[in-house]
Amino acid sequence: MENKLLTLWRYYPSGSIRVEEISETLQLSHKQTTRYLKKWNEEGWITFTPGRGRGNVSTLLWKKDVEEEFEEEVVKLLDEEPIETSSKYLMYNWSTDSKMRLMNKFHSKLGFVKEPKDKLIVPKRYPFFSIHPLEAADVLSAHLVANVFNRLVSITEEGDILPELAHSWDASSAKLRLYVKKDIRFHDGAILTAKDVVHCLEQLRTCPHYQDLWEPVERIEVKAPLIIDMHHPQGCSYILPMLSMMCASIYKENKGRTFGTGCFSLEENTDAKTTLAAFKEHFQERPLLDAVEFVQVPKDFKGIYHSHIEESQSSSVEVESDSGFGIVVMNALPGRDSQIQRNDVRDYLHWVIAKNRHTLRDLDPRLTPNGKSILIGQDQAMTITEAERPLFKEPIVIRCANHTAKTTEWLVEVFEKEGIPVDVKWFSFADTLTRQPDTFHVDLFVHGEIFESNQNFSFYHFLKNGYSPLYPLFEKDSTWKACLEEYRQTSFEDWTALNMNLENRLMRESIMIPLYYEKRYIPFSTDIMNIEIKHFGYVDFSKLWVRPEM
Repeated sequence: MENKLLTLWRYYPSGSIRVEEISETLQLSHKQTTRYLKKWNEEGWITFTPGRGRGNVSTLLWKKDVEEEFEEEVVKLLDEEPIETSSKYLMYNWSTDSKMRLMNKFHSKLGFVKEPKDKLIVPKRYPFFSIHPLEAADVLSAHLVANVFNRLVSITEEGDILPELAHSWDASSAKLRLYVKKDIRFHDGAILTAKDVVHCLEQLRTCPHYQDLWEPVERIEVKAPLIIDMHHPQGCSYILPMLSMMCASIYKENKGRTFGTGCFSLEENTDAKTTLAAFKEHFQERPLLDAVEFVQVPKDFKGIYHSHIEESQSSSVEVESDSGFGIVVMNALPGRDSQIQRNDVRDYLHWVIAKNRHTLRDLDPRLTPNGKSILIGQDQAMTITEAERPLFKEPIVIRCANHTAKTTEWLVEVFEKEGIPVDVKWFSFADTLTRQPDTFHVDLFVHGEIFESNQNFSFYHFLKNGYSPLYPLFEKDSTWKACLEEYRQTSFEDWTALNMNLENRLMRESIMIPLYYEKRYIPFSTDIMNIEIKHFGYVDFSKLWVRPEM
């Protein structure tokens, strides 16, 4: 079975055809195309008669219904082959009807499998960008990291610090002493020591993406096999919340692999399949599942978490999960030669966005238009008044990537409706994540974000870490940089007011414009127990189990 043959069937009926057209559609050279056509002719799929002489058309005659025969074959393979092997067929260029039938068939292979082990098979629409705590900057990768690694402490939504790898700590204005739990094992069997912790924290402290955040910490040292001292002589009010973040996960690197201490170990990670296996020696509670498998599916695949009970016998319930917020970022970096540096241009674009924001509901029912604040439960009570239209000497350059394509296209349409000239530049998700220089030669872009846990610290972390779309502004502009200095000496309990004041200024200067809140609704069959939403709005795999039939 070849996807190229299916593509040919989908786009070209029997009749006259030029080889050049086929080459372009199949993205092959003329020579490769001729070779494929000859092969399919010999296999009995087609009768292909090449045109004689320059400019003469060729003739294509189909002898079999390719999609019908391919679909029949794939249905058999879905039953016979392992799920990670058969999933690749869903990526073929099927018609809508065939794709829906195959995805429904494939759907029955997902969910809980009880033999020989309790295993949850879930869809993944994209490969994980990275499984290393320092590089897992996207939400999908960070969710994986949350299951494989542990932090020294955790933080609740209310701001309470709880023990994790550390059982206790002593904090003063200039130093934090951490006491690590005994006999914690990495997934390779090694015992966690203070030396391992210091190594990870030093890597984090000097990482280009996080070094500004960690600038107050001047020295980290081992005081005893399970005791660490962190020195911050000028003060660091947020040192414990900082240790709770996903990037502060503790790991061990050995022979090219990265091991964690989490409730699941990473058993396999390819584009086709990622497998997490329960870590039986986890220092906390062993997962009730034996394994979780992420299997590649098409981007438009709609999954459901169901059990081994037939879908027809099991009802489902939708669990609501926070999926973050969206903002428009105006790239007002000092030194850029762009009209977006002008307040009147930004304010006019802000007004245009504000008066059209309500139409986001028509774009996607999961999006709630938001002009109040990116901080849930807060309201800046900001009214955007009509702004005078400035003279646009050149198009507004807008950055677009696949993960923000839908909302960016909405924004482009809004601007064009208002007669604002635009120029859209496309980039890959990886380019925007790794901050390729070209991605910043733009005037504005839509950015989606989801806070990790505690909102107060996550807001500061969002502005200060090197992956943030606003980090260059706070790094290079001394006025904006000074705004963040106040956090260092302010008690963490008082950060709400700081966050509100800083967000208000970003909104008033039309640099960060709230756009929407997003919700995700995850369907689960009703016999799946203990569904808890944890990091980044994802379900906590370590707690799930299935109530057996009696």
